[in-house]
Amino acid sequence: MKCSDAIVKLLEDAGIKYVFGHPGEHVLPLYDSLRTSRIEHVLLRHEQGVVHAADGYARASGGIGVCISTGGPGALNLVMGVATAYKDSIPLIVITGDIPRAQIGLNVFQEVELEKVFKPITRYTFKPENGEEAISALKRALLYSRMEPMGPIHININKDIFQEEVGESIISGGVEYSPTRDYTNMGEAISLLESSRRPLIVAGAGVLWARAEDDLRELIEAHDIPVATTYPARGVIGEDHPLCLGMIGTRGTPTANYAGRNCDLIIALGCRISERTITGFGDSPIIHVNIDKKTLKGDVNLQMDVKEFIKRIKSRLSFSTSWVRELNEYSVDNPPAYDCPPLLEDYPLKPSQVIPRIFELAPDAIIVNDAGSHTTWVTLYRRVLESRSLIYSGAFGPMGYGLPASIGVGLARPEKKIILITGDGGFQMTMQELGTIMERGLPIIICVLNNSSLGIVRQWQEMEYGESYQVRLKNPDFVRLARSYNIEAVRIEEPEELDDLLPNILGADEPVLVEIRVEEEDIPLPPGFIDVDGGGE
Repeated sequence: MKCSDAIVKLLEDAGIKYVFGHPGEHVLPLYDSLRTSRIEHVLLRHEQGVVHAADGYARASGGIGVCISTGGPGALNLVMGVATAYKDSIPLIVITGDIPRAQIGLNVFQEVELEKVFKPITRYTFKPENGEEAISALKRALLYSRMEPMGPIHININKDIFQEEVGESIISGGVEYSPTRDYTNMGEAISLLESSRRPLIVAGAGVLWARAEDDLRELIEAHDIPVATTYPARGVIGEDHPLCLGMIGTRGTPTANYAGRNCDLIIALGCRISERTITGFGDSPIIHVNIDKKTLKGDVNLQMDVKEFIKRIKSRLSFSTSWVRELNEYSVDNPPAYDCPPLLEDYPLKPSQVIPRIFELAPDAIIVNDAGSHTTWVTLYRRVLESRSLIYSGAFGPMGYGLPASIGVGLARPEKKIILITGDGGFQMTMQELGTIMERGLPIIICVLNNSSLGIVRQWQEMEYGESYQVRLKNPDFVRLARSYNIEAVRIEEPEELDDLLPNILGADEPVLVEIRVEEEDIPLPPGFIDVDGGGE
């Protein structure tokens, strides 16, 4: 069988349902093999959209996102999205085509050394020299993508290798992989836990990818341990659970950050220790559990799977903490923002008023959050009750992520209402993906908050330099644009329109774009922000 046929067969056997892509010359043999496959190909309008859609699919489904593109410019258009997935440890398999082997080094049309480009932003990049190596690389990618530490894996395959004949038996062979584990400090970790009177668990996305939500819930309930989460882990314990303090760090809830400052032990599970999470909280010791050795920065480090760690300690702990009451009392006087959203006032509308109203009308929806000034209001005013229901690139934050990511989310979770919150700046970076939404009839609600500016950049310029420059946007008519794609669209400018129109819009079973005209509104500065004589942070 042809190598391209074997690749498709491997993907089918691995349970891959969707492949996101954009065809081109160097990957045409793979497209010919996909043509008769049960795998559904999702055609995006730009390769940036391809990889963001695969990323959104992986985040929402908990599975692997697979994307393909041609070589040269097609592959380079993937780079920003691959970097996004790399920073957030999202399991993607990225297959690129390339020039035939006989042309390598001749400076032919679209030749570029893709492995050097992708190496810094992928967990692995493979450059197979023949068909058998290509199949072996894909087997490894499928295996590694299901094991932490996760991240994108790139396979660059020359066009003639796709067409090479390989034996059918090669598909069935296994791949050996022995992940590194280090339990050396387990005894010290348990001693610290047993002696702690004010412990705090900080749960990261590693809990999510290890599928350890139930294990974590059993642990905290058995020992009354409060838990805070990082942004990508929001919902691993519902934010209505009495032991969940909400998000910790830069945009964290008052109670989560109070707990970080006043605990006597932090147990960091499957998260990075960074300036946005749990640094700067004092001298409390940190037990850091992560499968990725490079991220370990605690006082007691354990390189292991979070689920395994919880199972190992759960039966060996005999204490119960008593400081939850103190945290609850603090929370009464210092509630999270989603418990006290601002009232809807007169024209002009403000993002901080519009966004909570959307959430009030759609409490069970999956929210896809693009990058922009609105991002802060989404973070503050969304109470997240289940995992994988707030989709956002927290570690890289590219503008334009939201629209294509919502396509992947919609395919992964067709039973859920999908709402995209984006700004006029971010939306215009990938708005051509309205074509894919139209083509598939995905019932995504696209909320474009239009303030005719690059809001965060404007605010930062004014703080640092006293005035802004090149941040005003003269926008197209977004309603007419959406309608040109046969997508229903409405414009909201007045508070009464918000209440009159939003309920029907959010209840629609077809794609709808709603442009909401809002005024420029400065986002609140995070705690610890220092502004000396207007000089910024």
